[in-house]
Amino acid sequence: MRRIVFDIETTGESANGSFDFNAQELTIVSIHDSKTGKFSSYFRDELPKLWSILERADLLIGYNSDHFDIPILNKYYSGDLTKIKSVDLLKEVKNVLGRRLKLDNIAEATLGRNKIGHGLEAVEWFKNGELDKLREYCEEDVRITKDIYEYAKKNKSLKYKDFDGIREVKLNPSKWEVIEDAPAITHTLPF
Repeated sequence: MRRIVFDIETTGESANGSFDFNAQELTIVSIHDSKTGKFSSYFRDELPKLWSILERADLLIGYNSDHFDIPILNKYYSGDLTKIKSVDLLKEVKNVLGRRLKLDNIAEATLGRNKIGHGLEAVEWFKNGELDKLREYCEEDVRITKDIYEYAKKNKSLKYKDFDGIREVKLNPSKWEVIEDAPAITHTLPF
């Protein structure tokens, strides 16, 4: 099974604390490809190199990816990335816990490490042309998401910090990697 763990960073305006997807512009996509075992990143002008990788994926894994990352990526893709099976770890946690948790909260409690920045810093790095910092930040978020996914698969739970200490949310990963009939996907390249 080819799993692609991914994260995107964007720049754009928000209104009243909520994001307008139409105003969001992709700056970078970082991935971990289970087939190669490597991390890689693609700035907006490099997206054509990414599409054939995603099209060959059996599973896309992200954090808030069904709600944010995939819809934004679909603005740039000629097909429909929602046709590829995905596991959105934030959605999995919210379905059980009834509320959303920040990736950093889960990373600290589950893995014992924190993110190296936050999204607003990523916007500034892009604006200032600090693309190496942006790439490092996005790839580290992918690394954290990958490690959280593997922890959840193995332990059927994730940990998070709450007001009164560390708590655990039980998850059911038994169907995450079950591939049913593959839906048709519009590919950008002939194979």
